[in-house]
Order: sequence, then C-alpha cells, then structure tokens
Amino acid sequence: MAATKEFTYKGRDGSGKVVKGRLEGATEGAVTAKLRTMGVTPISVGEASGGTGFQKELSIPGMEKSVGLKDLAVMSRQMATMTSSGLSLIRTLTILSEQTENKTLAGILSKVQTDVEAGYSLSAAMGKHPKHFPPLMISLVRAGETGGFLESTLESIAENFESDVKLRATIKSALTYPVAVLIIAFLAVIGMLIFIVPVFEGMFAGFGGELPLPTAILVVMSKNMVWAVPLIVVLIIGFSIWWKNNKNTEQVRKVVDPLKLKMPVFGELFKKVAIARFTRNFSTMMGAGVPILQSLSIVGETAGNWVIEDALRKVQDSVRVGKSVAAPLAENPVFPAMVTQMIAVGEDAGALETMLAKIADFYDEEVQSTAEALTALIEPLMIAVIGAVIGGMIVALYMPVFSIFDQIG
Repeated sequence: MAATKEFTYKGRDGSGKVVKGRLEGATEGAVTAKLRTMGVTPISVGEASGGTGFQKELSIPGMEKSVGLKDLAVMSRQMATMTSSGLSLIRTLTILSEQTENKTLAGILSKVQTDVEAGYSLSAAMGKHPKHFPPLMISLVRAGETGGFLESTLESIAENFESDVKLRATIKSALTYPVAVLIIAFLAVIGMLIFIVPVFEGMFAGFGGELPLPTAILVVMSKNMVWAVPLIVVLIIGFSIWWKNNKNTEQVRKVVDPLKLKMPVFGELFKKVAIARFTRNFSTMMGAGVPILQSLSIVGETAGNWVIEDALRKVQDSVRVGKSVAAPLAENPVFPAMVTQMIAVGEDAGALETMLAKIADFYDEEVQSTAEALTALIEPLMIAVIGAVIGGMIVALYMPVFSIFDQIG
C-alpha cells in the first residue's frame, strides 16, 4: 500500500465559495479525486511542506494543546447539525477539521476522515484515537451507527459533555478560592521567614538574653530556608510529575478516591458530582440502545471515582445473573437511599433511562447549591486561618520587644 502524504488544496465548493485545506493521500491525483467526491472543484493541489523559519509551526512534544470535553461537545453538536442537514459524513469531517480552533483535534479529525474514506465506520475510526475520544463517546457513536440514529446520538453526546463541562466548572469555582488563598499564605510565610525574620534576628542579637520559644522557632526556620526552599520546590515538582503519571492507576485511585469522599468540607461535593456523572452517562447510554452490561462497564470507567466504579462491577455481576441494578447499589453506603429507590422504581416501571436523567438533573442542582454554600463558608474560614498564621508570626517576632519593655518597667 502506497504511503500517504499531506497535500494542501484550494478549490470551490457547490456554492462557488473558495475553500482551502489539507488532505492526506498517496498522490495528487488521489487527492483531486477525493476532493471531487466531497463536492469540491479543485483549483490547485500541492504537497504540503512543513514550512521554514517563522512560517514553520513549532510542535514541542508533550506541549500540544489537549482535546477537552468542551471541544468534543462543540464538535458533536456541529457534526449532528451538518449530518442532519444532509451533508455526507466525509464532507462533514472535512469542514470540522478545517474550522475547529483546536489544532490537535483538527489533525485527528483529518485522520478520522481519511479512515472513513478508506471504509472504516466512524466509531472504528474514532477508536484509533482512544487518548482523545473517550470510550463513552465511541460506544454511543457505534450504537447510533448500528441503530441508524447517529444524528440524535451526537446530540446526546453534546448535551452530556456540556453538562459535564458545567459540572467541572462548578467544582473549579469552589476549589479556586481556597487553593489560591493557601498558595498566597504559603508564599507569604516563606517571604517573612526569608526577608523579615533575619532583620528582627539581627535586632534581637543586640538585646542579649534568651529569645522566647515562638521567636526562637521562627529564627531556626528562617536559617533553614536556604536549603528548605529548594527542597520544597524539588519535592513539589517531583510529586507533580509522579501524580501526573500515576493518578489514574488503580492502586492510587483505591487509596485517594475513598479519601475524597470522606473529606470534611469537600467530601459531600465530590460524592454528588460522582453520582450526577454516573446517572447522566448511564441514562445517555441506555437511551442510545447500548447493551446494559457494556453501559455499566463504560459508565464505571467514566464516573471519576473508584468507589463508584467498584460498586458498578457488583451491579454488572447482579445483572449478568438476571437480578436488578438497584439491589447492589443499595448495599453501598455511597449511594443515598433516594437514588437507589428511584432506580428501583425506574426498573419496575420500565423507565430506567428517564429516572436516571431525573436523578442527574437533581444532583446537578445539588452540586451547584453545595458549591455556592462551600464558597460562602470557606471565605471567612480562610481569612481566619491566614490571619492566625500571619498574625501569630508577627506576635512571635514582637515578643522579645514586649519582654524588654516589661524589664524596663
């Protein structure tokens, strides 16, 4: 099979509009033929060059822009609109690859288009890029292709991802303030230990006598900052690299995810987020006609918490032997009674998809209200913590001065 190359082209579409883009093909003739099947009359076709100097687009390994859920949501909605308007799948993929702002996604869509032209189904072509297209999306597209309702499936994918993006934005807004305040407090403490404490230490040296214990501790910490700060920086960088490489391993998730749900302030928020994501994804897959065992497997992987994923493995075992979905969930304390009872009612009434969607909507609102309540609670709490830390350091620095005044008095 001849190796494919990348070609740039310029042509006119059916409406006479000049269009430009890139296509992969074995020869210029093959690309020209491909353009004609897309409804584009070629004006010029030439082999693409990487460019030189300032015209060359730099690509640093590991620094490429990732494909986010928001990108996939926009892509799915646009694809649904174009396919429902009568555009062919190949033409749709060509337009999407040209107009998407995310260069990484544009390149992937171009490869997907090439595979579809070669005879692959859309789901199979997407399946070649598991790092960028999640299993949930690939399974839903496959179900839509099999059932002949790809447009509605793509709409469901877009709605699902948009809800997930909104959910993540809510969590970020709740976590941004405390994280930012903690970082500022940490930097303020280090700044005081490096720049302010040594000044006071020189002043205290002329006073003579023994320093109070809190002041002596600050002085010792200040002297150790020379090696402590570089060590802290190295540890933070090392932990960040380790966390990036291992955060998704089962060994780490088994330990970290249960702790997330038990956190004193944010545990309830993380639990509601996991339940909202699980019920929404499950409802979407049920509505698309994906087999229930396959749905449970994929939903477990995308729930975002190992506790939920482990519980759904038991649900799969229950369903496999002809039992219900609700019974194993009721045995796990992470699922509130309301959730398991509504799922049980949905199973009995033959409306599980609808009931799951209602649960997801309810918990979306719960996440929003919980995040707002946490933000209102954390703000004064963080101010008090920073005040106590910085204020305590200032008091410790002035304690020798107070003791001198006492001696003079």
